[in-house]
Amino acid sequence: MQGKIIKGIAGFYYVWVVESGIYECKARGIFRKDKEKPLVGDNVELRVLDEEERTGSIEKILPRKNALVRPLVANIDQALVIFAAAQPKPNLNLLDRFLVAMERQSVSSVICFNKSDTVTEQECRNLQKIYEGCGCQVLFSSARLGLGIEELRRILQDKTTAVAGPSGVGKSSLVNLLAPRAQMETGEISKKIDRGRHTTRHSEILWVEDQTFICDTPGFSSLDVWDMEKEELKDCFPEFAPYEGECRFLGCSHTHEPGCSVKAALEAGKISSERYKNYCGMYEELKQKKKY
Repeated sequence: MQGKIIKGIAGFYYVWVVESGIYECKARGIFRKDKEKPLVGDNVELRVLDEEERTGSIEKILPRKNALVRPLVANIDQALVIFAAAQPKPNLNLLDRFLVAMERQSVSSVICFNKSDTVTEQECRNLQKIYEGCGCQVLFSSARLGLGIEELRRILQDKTTAVAGPSGVGKSSLVNLLAPRAQMETGEISKKIDRGRHTTRHSEILWVEDQTFICDTPGFSSLDVWDMEKEELKDCFPEFAPYEGECRFLGCSHTHEPGCSVKAALEAGKISSERYKNYCGMYEELKQKKKY
């Protein structure tokens, strides 16, 4: 029997099987021996131990499309990163760090600013302008008013999407609107593990419809970029790409060198000053990490 791991907690894995439901499984000891750990999002082969109790054993992890480090999930097609347009004010440095993490892992991102009903149209346009050159689609929503939900559903269709964002931005409210039918499945797990389902503490896959899944991940308040070299950071800012190779110096870091085409594009208003400022801050962090 094959299924998908939709949640993992305390050594138990909850595997969703089409037309059969959820089985509570343990992983075979051979995985520990081979230093291989099942991840949320993994497609697996399982052996049913007790059909009445809905328990089983994970026998094999099927080949992965990818395995992300943050969030720690497998077989993701895209990331939907949710921030509030206001209340709280969006931390764009944190958003850029998440986008760098996704770009580093070759996962495309969609940006959603929730609570858009609490800001002016001009404020929305300002946010749109900051990110229009970074290769990400930018959407605006209001979970409270149900705005933007259909557009989000269209973007999620036929994909497995990791949904992430800091706490307090309305992420859970949006997920509940996007995957209302998933509440039954999460409720089934909650009964087994005696935990509430409204605060996300662990990554969890939610079934939306055929071939469409949401991976709801815990809220985050900080992200470091210390798992790369400083020279790699510029490759995680897609808006720099058109100007690569046009700088006066080979291997230009786009921070202080004269004759830098990226800085010229910045001065011409072709690159967001907010994004560039965050790039320089992250570059400095990476530069300093060797000293400690």
